[in-house]
Amino acid sequence: MAKGVEQKMSNHEGQKPVRKEMSRRQFLSYTLGGTTAFMAGGVALPMIRFAVDPLLQKKEESAFIKVAEEAKITNDPVEYKFKIHQVDGWYESEAELVAWISKDANGNIFALSPVCKHLGCTIGWNTENSDQYVCPCHGAHYTRDGKNLNVAPNPLDEYEVKLDGGFVYLGPIKPNTRV
Repeated sequence: MAKGVEQKMSNHEGQKPVRKEMSRRQFLSYTLGGTTAFMAGGVALPMIRFAVDPLLQKKEESAFIKVAEEAKITNDPVEYKFKIHQVDGWYESEAELVAWISKDANGNIFALSPVCKHLGCTIGWNTENSDQYVCPCHGAHYTRDGKNLNVAPNPLDEYEVKLDGGFVYLGPIKPNTRV
């Protein structure tokens, strides 16, 4: 067995390492491929940056919007409309929102979103003389505090409320904390 090993080793002793040279065709292939990749990257990267840019922008903190005078708020919900400035990607607009604002049994002011949690229709107050919010689409009912009674799976959302200088300011929508 030792003889076979010696024989194999002796086969490689006299040989020089074989060096492969690049052909012209390979050189052109690599050069053109690299140039094409560089140019494609130069075109694609700005488009990717353009598509991702809105995600990279710092989000503004939600500002509170003056909606109503504090003295005008009663125990019965009243519909108030207000406008906010919104930015969706590259599109800026003024959106009109609605809130149902009233006082609870303790005299605290709260505001509910008018969007039904069943299918997103706009609810109305006391439309069936039942002292409830009612959705006209599928008959969902909510209590004065926004608690869901039937059809809808969740209570109405509420706005953050801030009182300042005799005025009611509304902030972002949050899940209902009253029920």
